[in-house]
Amino acid sequence: MTSSQQDGYAISNADGTPIFFCVSAPKLRSDQGDRLPPQTPVHSSGGSDATSTSTANRSENGSPSLRTVALCDGIGCDGFAWKYLRRDLASSYRIVHWHYRGHGRTPSPRDRERLTIPDLADDLASVLDECRVERAVLIGHSMGVQVSLETYRRHRERVSAMVLMCGSPAHPLKTVHDSDRLEALLPRLRNVVARAPWLFNRLSRAILPTRASYLVATLLEVNAKLLKQSDFMPYLRGISRVDLELFLDMLSAANRHSARDLLPEIDVPVLIVAGSRDGFTPPWLSVEMHRTIPNAELLTVDNGTHTTPIERPEQVGQKVMDFLDRRVAD
Repeated sequence: MTSSQQDGYAISNADGTPIFFCVSAPKLRSDQGDRLPPQTPVHSSGGSDATSTSTANRSENGSPSLRTVALCDGIGCDGFAWKYLRRDLASSYRIVHWHYRGHGRTPSPRDRERLTIPDLADDLASVLDECRVERAVLIGHSMGVQVSLETYRRHRERVSAMVLMCGSPAHPLKTVHDSDRLEALLPRLRNVVARAPWLFNRLSRAILPTRASYLVATLLEVNAKLLKQSDFMPYLRGISRVDLELFLDMLSAANRHSARDLLPEIDVPVLIVAGSRDGFTPPWLSVEMHRTIPNAELLTVDNGTHTTPIERPEQVGQKVMDFLDRRVAD
């Protein structure tokens, strides 16, 4: 079985920003050769005028379709964390991967105030609408944990389960390396960058996507014994292309957000994945979510950091697939 991919844009119901997404799904082999499953949406890249061959959750003959997972990145990311998990999911699931506002192939929002976690949650709902997906498993990494939780709050009928990786349910800058120093520093950073944004963007694009930046990351956070440089460089290249003012504004909005009040109300299956050496979102945050979300499961990866999904891909992939097979109905 092979896979096929289509790209498209969903038009945000909030402010008309086009949100990029790609959908990949297994191809079925038949007497006529390779063909897409009839329930797989087929889109052009034309946004709201794109069409689909059929409804999302039923095939043309009414039988159940492939289950769908929606991948929610961390801030500044456009897919690097999913390299290995996508491989594990590819043979059995329709995969929807989308880009946040101002990230990857999604342009900056027309309204620069619309960078909040609720805005991103509504964008995901628009993407699911465009893909004609009624319900999906949300898999979030880092800030994607907040996006997944907020999507459940605002559109819970669209969420069949959640996998929450290396994230915080609330105010993430208050707990980076168990300190609020970054939270205190952020307003100053925003003021400095606002004085010459063009200069800081040029510096970011020149400095970040380099081996030197990778080496700094291995000193500050990621585990060089587990992480391949080739797996981390796409993150550095991606974040270097994000407008720095937009990045800091979105980071500030994420820090104002909290879904902690929602945790006891969650009634879909949840898997939480933590790295035991994650400094950005310390593992006790995952333990807290595990204790608070009813019937949640927890995987703590030894020596994993904030990039655990690509540091221990076999362990993470096996656990995610086992969780989906056991806890998520067809």
